[in-house]
Formats: sequence, structure tokens, C-alpha cells
Amino acid sequence: MASVLVVEDDQFVRSALIRHLTDAAHTVRSVGTALEALREVAHFRFDVVVLDLGLPDLDGSEALKMLRGITDVPVIIATARDDESEIVRLLNAGADDYLTKPFSVEHLSARMAAVLRRSRAAGPEAAPSTVLSVGGLTVDPLRRQAELDGVRLDLTRREFDLLAFLAARPGVVVPRKELLAEVWQQSYGDDQTIDVHLSWLRRKLGETAARPRYLHTLRGVGVKLEPPAGAGQSR
Repeated sequence: MASVLVVEDDQFVRSALIRHLTDAAHTVRSVGTALEALREVAHFRFDVVVLDLGLPDLDGSEALKMLRGITDVPVIIATARDDESEIVRLLNAGADDYLTKPFSVEHLSARMAAVLRRSRAAGPEAAPSTVLSVGGLTVDPLRRQAELDGVRLDLTRREFDLLAFLAARPGVVVPRKELLAEVWQQSYGDDQTIDVHLSWLRRKLGETAARPRYLHTLRGVGVKLEPPAGAGQSR
């Protein structure tokens, strides 16, 4: 079972997808515009997003770009467009798969299953087997749980991967290229991706870039995680 966000403005198609996915035991939420989709992913955790391109407020390709700025949730594009160059462009822009309308619900289910398998298998390799402690922050890579001063943190998959990677190297300045390669599994990319995730992670740690406690950015160098001044540290 997966948590699915359907972004589709055609009410007939939308209802059919909701009915099928619900019958298949998935939890489904649905919206009809790009801005509603952005609000949804900002407030709820999804396993996959099914995104139509022909939305009334923003083209789906722009919506994809904005989604990728705030989340790494797998995105399956569902559209009537079948131009090969468009497909390649969207896949390079961060889409995980692409379905051309009309498609069967069985086809969508198979693509969703494949995307979810890849998503759940992804993440930093060789996760440490011990709980990491940095000041009042604890990170358990195997259980994929993190706590700050005893309070459980609600993190997205990528936020947790980023935090765990830095927590395993307390006090070490990690270059942005290394973060892209190890956390995002990308050899190159936009620094804005890292900045957005750091911003969201800082918010959940109760700090800001102007007043950091754990996360410190060294302009032009990289990022490090260390305990607040005066706090103890152990691993």
C-alpha cells in the first residue's frame, strides 16, 4: 500500500484514478491544480505523485520543477503529450516515469510498483549500524528515525538521508558536490536543491540560516553539522 497524490484537472480521469487506486488499497489524495499540489506535498508525506501536465494554473513541467525544489517524492507524469524530446526533457528534469494517455489502470499500477521499488531501495549506501548522537540530536539510520531533545522529528526521506549523512561526520565540512553525489546520487545538479532541503531541515531543527544551532553553511565551501556551543557530543 502506498500514499498517492493524484494531480489531475479532468474530473472524469481523476475520479477513475482515485477509484482504482483506492480499490488497490492505496491511500489517495487528489487536487486539480499545481499550486494545490505544492501545498499538499508541503503538508503531507506521499510515496508517489501522479502528475498531469495540462493543469489550469501552471504547466505540469513547471509544477515538476517546483515540486523538485521541495521534495524528492517519486513523480510519474501522466499526459496526452507524446513528443519524445518532451519526455526526455521531463525525465532529465526529475520525473521518475512517464505515461502517455490513454493508459490502463493496470499499466499505471505496474509503473507505480516499479517506481516505488526503486525509491525504497535508494538512499546512502552502507548506513551506519549504530545510533548517531550530536548534542541533543540522535539519528538511527537503520530504523530511519531522528529525535531532537527526545522529540521525534517528522522528516521526508531526503531530509533524513541528508541529516544522517552529516550526522555521521560531525564537525566535518562536506562539500556540496559530495552531498549531491552521496545523498542525491547525482554527479551534478543545482545548489538550490541542497539549499531548499537545508532550509526545510533547519526549520524542523528549530533554527535558521541566520541563527544556526546544528547546521552551518560555509559559503563557497560546504555544510557541516555540529552540536551547539557548550553541548556534548558522542557517537
